[in-house]
Amino acid sequence: MASLELRNLVKIYGRTHAVDGISLTVADGEFLAILGPSGCGKSTTMRMIAGLEHPTQGDILIDGEVVTPLPPRMRNVSMVFQSYALYPHMSVAENIAFPLKARRIPRSDREQKIRWAAGTIGIEHLLARRPARLSGGEKQRVALARALVRDPTLFIFDEPLSALDAQVRAMARSELRQLHDRTGITTVYVTHDQFEAMGMGDRIAIMKDGRVRQIGTPQQMYAHPADTFVASFLGTPPMNLLTQDDHIVGFRPEHVLLAGEAAASGHFHVPARIIRQEFLGAIWQIYAETELRGHTNKLLAQFTSAEVQTLHDGDAVQFMVSPEHLRYFDPGSGKKMDAPHV
Repeated sequence: MASLELRNLVKIYGRTHAVDGISLTVADGEFLAILGPSGCGKSTTMRMIAGLEHPTQGDILIDGEVVTPLPPRMRNVSMVFQSYALYPHMSVAENIAFPLKARRIPRSDREQKIRWAAGTIGIEHLLARRPARLSGGEKQRVALARALVRDPTLFIFDEPLSALDAQVRAMARSELRQLHDRTGITTVYVTHDQFEAMGMGDRIAIMKDGRVRQIGTPQQMYAHPADTFVASFLGTPPMNLLTQDDHIVGFRPEHVLLAGEAAASGHFHVPARIIRQEFLGAIWQIYAETELRGHTNKLLAQFTSAEVQTLHDGDAVQFMVSPEHLRYFDPGSGKKMDAPHV
């Protein structure tokens, strides 16, 4: 196990700043999820940590030691990619053993490590099979065992679950987090899927345009986004962002209330017109449109079935939001700001 530190990490391809001055620290034994849209620089950051790319500027430290000039084999970092890259002519056991053979580990030690890694991942019964006879989830477990068998100080995952279907992916998230909890290996997990980031990460680093926009626990990020990008990117559905004259007011769809006849004083009141209702089982999503101080905004609210029995498409309604659920942002920079004086 080891800590990881990135100091002003920059990667430039021609005129493109793929990574633009990232600095962050991952504590020993921590699970950090790097989340962001395609092209934001998260995979490039991962490849620099692993040694597959050399930074244009900045340093990478593992356990306080600068490893920036070191090749991948000298960093003791295990990587699992979106493509599992299993050798089709080898059995599961031979695939797991491959990095040990490359390091010239004696056969007796290899067999012991293979059994340990397979037992940890729960694939002992698959050791004699070849990849063609494995499901997607089983291939993912073999790739994990192959990474684990090296006894790494640092795990790096680059969207390893994206090739799996939704049901298997949900189970694999739980298994990955349980593996981390059992081994305590410091982990950096790159993904564009917020469910993976929020469900597994001790902390999340959200990236956009090569920079980290915010880093914190999933709860901190969801409740107190640093800017409108984080507010709109994290959360399904995302935070409502309503433009007013000198600020943007934000609130989560689940915090919207029906005002009723006796509207609560001190609440933020939103007159709206219902556009469409969407039934999602335990909840209804209400798509609406509102006009505040000359600005037309789309709005999304979530209610239980009992709350929406009287609502119909086209209805004019009064919504309200409690003050503690309101967040304010600067319309120019998009950054969070204090509540404006009314």
